[in-house]
This record gives sequence, C-alpha cells and structure tokens, in this order.
Amino acid sequence: MSAGTTGGAPADERPDATSVLLPGPWIHRDASANGVRLHLAEAGEGPLVLLLHGFPQFWWAWRAQLPVLAAAGFRAVAPDLRGYGASDKPPRGYDLPTAASDVAALVRALGERDAVVVGHDWGGLVAWTMAALHPRVVRRLVVVSMAHPRLLRGGLRDARQRRALRHVLGFQLPRLPERRLTRTDDDPVAEFLRRWAGPDWTQTTDFAEAVERYRSAARIPQAAYGSMEYFRWAGRSQLRPDGLRYARRMAAPVTAPTLQLHGGADPLVLPRTARGSGRYVAGAYEWRELPGIGHFPPEEAAAEIGTAIADWSTDPR
Repeated sequence: MSAGTTGGAPADERPDATSVLLPGPWIHRDASANGVRLHLAEAGEGPLVLLLHGFPQFWWAWRAQLPVLAAAGFRAVAPDLRGYGASDKPPRGYDLPTAASDVAALVRALGERDAVVVGHDWGGLVAWTMAALHPRVVRRLVVVSMAHPRLLRGGLRDARQRRALRHVLGFQLPRLPERRLTRTDDDPVAEFLRRWAGPDWTQTTDFAEAVERYRSAARIPQAAYGSMEYFRWAGRSQLRPDGLRYARRMAAPVTAPTLQLHGGADPLVLPRTARGSGRYVAGAYEWRELPGIGHFPPEEAAAEIGTAIADWSTDPR
C-alpha cells in the first residue's frame, strides 16, 4: 500500500498506532501470542472474558462493556485483532484459523486456561472458529451479529444476503480498497457504519464520535491492508483447498454453552441467515433477537449487551 497515492493521506499526516490508546477505566498493554504482538485494553479482575471486535472497528468497540464486566467481577480484555489498531500488522496470517490461534494463544499468554469468548462481526467468526478448533480454551461463547461460518457460506445462496455482502466482492481487488479507506477526500468508514447500523444510533453524538475514531484507526499505516486481507481470504478461499478444509473442520460441534445475540434490523448479516446457527452447537444454546437494532449491538444497545454477557458468563446452566 502506497501512502503517497493521489487522494490518500500522506504518511506524515496519518495517525500512528498510539492514536488508539484511548484513556478510560482500563489499562493498555501488549501480549505476545502465536508469534505476533497484540495490543489489548484490560479492566477488572476475575474470570477472563475476551471481547473480539469486527470491521471497521478496533478494541474501542467494547468501551461500554469493559467497565460493566469489570464491575461484575470479571477480567475483561479487548484486544486489537492482528492487523488492527495497535497490534502487529504482518504481511500474512489473515485467515480465520490463524486469527483463532492468535486469540487462543492470547488466553494462555494472559495466564489463563480458558475464557468466555465474545465476538462481534469478524470477531464473531473468530469466536466461532475458536470454539470449534480450540474447544478447551472456550469456556462459554457469546456471538454478536454473526452467523456460524458454515451457515454464512450457505446463506450466499440467498439473493438478499448476497446483495448485503456485495462489498466483499469489491474488497477482493488489490490495493484499491486500502487506498479508498485511507483517502482524505472520501469517507467509506462513515458510509459503512451508517449503512449497517440501526437508525437510532446514527442520530447520536456517540455515533459521530465512533465515526471519527474508526476513520482515524483505518488510516494507521497498514491497518487498511490488514482489514482487507481478512475479506480477501474469506472470498478467495471459497474454492481453494484451505477454504474447503476450513469449512469441513467447522462442522465440529461447539460444546461451549453459546449465546447468540443478533439485531433484528441487521442489514449486513440478515437475521434469517444467522438464525439456525444453533444446529452447530452441542452445548446449551440460546438465540436472542434485538428488535430495531442493526449490525452494531455493542454500541447500539450497549447496556443490554453488557448485561447479557455478564449473565451468560455466570449462568449455572
């Protein structure tokens, strides 16, 4: 990715990784996991709860839940995934098995045997993958706004779901998506957030702040490349041996008790696509649809999501 491309932000005008070290009731630290350095925000003490963000976000997507979970007696940790925020941005490793291995290794790097794993959007795909491929690391699972990978793959037969994910096709192009994400005279981050969110959140000052934060984080050098590489792997692996092997491995039943939270007005991963993911869960399973909420429940329904995670993490079932 060339920082000097016409229309892009010059290198000396781009934010650096320290721009995501935002203050709050948490601490920032780094951990080495699976050969990469992952930045994380951490709050509280107790059983570990890992909070995995999606696109086009970074750890800050969980700003409302970190203090809530800490107050409920948990050690809440929100990492930046490989390629995002203040984490390492290597040239490769943006497939779901590697991302799941990163987070599984992070659990051990934090001195724990297992964790409650919570994932939203791409973080939800990582969480589903961890639960299938690293079951002993996942004590309980909460998936927000994301179908099980095999169900999402099958959902592409639905014309409405294909249209909802049409941006993934454009992301397959080399270099151009990164250039657009980092342009100073374009605003795709705001476009994605506005298009995928429910209408209530987009009218708030919190939404305006989120746009600024996520726009800035996308312009950290190499962050746009990392975020696009996840999409490229997902698209290009569909007919490749590694993608077919991944799909077969994901048939393994999830044994962790699983809570699935989904916005009833999610226009990106349609509720009818995600509903039914419980067929891949052998343990306790619950589906909850959130009326009027779009693709970003941790921010659109922050209090409800924080309470749901805390309750599910302690549910005696």
